[in-house]
Formats: sequence, structure tokens, C-alpha cells
Amino acid sequence: MKHSEQPRKKRTQRDYNLGFKLAVVAQVEKGELTYKQAQKSYGIQGRSTVLVWLRKHGTLDWSKPIQHQMPKSKETPAQKIKRLERELSDEKLKNEILNTMIDISDKQYGTGIRKKFLPNQSDASSNKDQ
Repeated sequence: MKHSEQPRKKRTQRDYNLGFKLAVVAQVEKGELTYKQAQKSYGIQGRSTVLVWLRKHGTLDWSKPIQHQMPKSKETPAQKIKRLERELSDEKLKNEILNTMIDISDKQYGTGIRKKFLPNQSDASSNKDQ
């Protein structure tokens, strides 16, 4: 029987010395194996064991997750104008609905949600300061 045909022996936690961990991390970081392939080929039972080793002993920066940005769409100026006009009309409609809701609430329940500013209010506040 060849060595590659033999099933790998499951390992226990105490079998993982620092040299072994570093060797597995090096193989994964070089791209020779994925972390799941490393788990399977070396008989590592823990699902996240290799990931923990990568974070602890690896050379990659794990402190900040990689944020993938969507490529900007190649919309023409006319398409952009149409989109913005549509968004503006949606916002106007939303604003009108909210104003209507406030008016209804003020009439039915006597709430004072909408602030009413007096024309001389700025003068009154400046007189208080003196």
C-alpha cells in the first residue's frame, strides 16, 4: 500500500506542537491548501482550529475584515438623471405622506408635533441674553 492511500489518523489537541502549526499555516498562506483541505489531510478535528492558527501565527492582517466594493455601474448621464429624478419624486412623495400624517395627528389627537415658529422668536431670545 502506498503512503497516500492510507487514511490519516485523527489527532488530539496535544499532538499539535508549534512547528506543526506553523507548517500548516505556511501551506495555507502560500495557497497550497485551503484551511479545510489542511484539516482533512492532517486529520485536524476542530472546525476552526486552522483558522485560529492562521490568526495567531499567520502573517496576514486579520484585524480588519476585507471590504469588497461593488464596481461602479457604468450608467450614462441620461440614465443617472432618470434615476435621480425617480429618487427625488419618491422622496417628495414620502415627505408629503409624512406631512399628512403629522397634520392628521395634530387634528385628531391635539399633538404638537410640528413646531410653529413665531416671527419675533429670534428677537425674544436675544432679549433674554441681555
